[in-house]
Amino acid sequence: MDIKNGKKSLRERLIRERLDLPNRLELSEQLQRVMRFWLVDRQDTVIGAYWPIKGEFDPLPALHRWKEDGELLEEPQLRRIALPVINKEHKTLTFHAWYPGCPMEEDAYGIPKPKDTELVTPTLLFVPCVGYGPGGYRLGYGGGFYDRTLAVLEPHPFTVGLGFTHGFLEDLLPDEHDIPLDAILNDNGVVWPLGSV
Repeated sequence: MDIKNGKKSLRERLIRERLDLPNRLELSEQLQRVMRFWLVDRQDTVIGAYWPIKGEFDPLPALHRWKEDGELLEEPQLRRIALPVINKEHKTLTFHAWYPGCPMEEDAYGIPKPKDTELVTPTLLFVPCVGYGPGGYRLGYGGGFYDRTLAVLEPHPFTVGLGFTHGFLEDLLPDEHDIPLDAILNDNGVVWPLGSV
């Protein structure tokens, strides 16, 4: 089996397993806590994330809490959450402001995206992982949107993968165009870089 078909079947298996996780709600709550704790000392004011699909971990509740926490600081801080919008021509992503209740519409793939909200540039970007492995590499859906976006996005954001423990792949080999993430969090804590807290 060639590598491309091997990764395709691996993706399908991992997505199926993720959808069937009997304790997905509990794992999600654990990852919410990990994420909130990890964000405490970050200085970012614009964070990009994603709308969860196919059983992905939902980062938006933790980010909404992070946004509200900014308003409670001694010197209140305006914090913004951004979601990706696909540029079909260039197959890249731009990021638009999101808040609970903001107008939404479906993109070409049926994924909700903010409608007519402000274009923003995140300094921290949470990225969904179908799977992830050593060295900070992730297995995505195979479209290459994040890799193409990260190759041109300026300033380059700090990138953090989010996934459940079951998605760890000890023998994941990156493709030559893959860009490693700066950090990976799962329901047990920080997976990458190794030894960080």
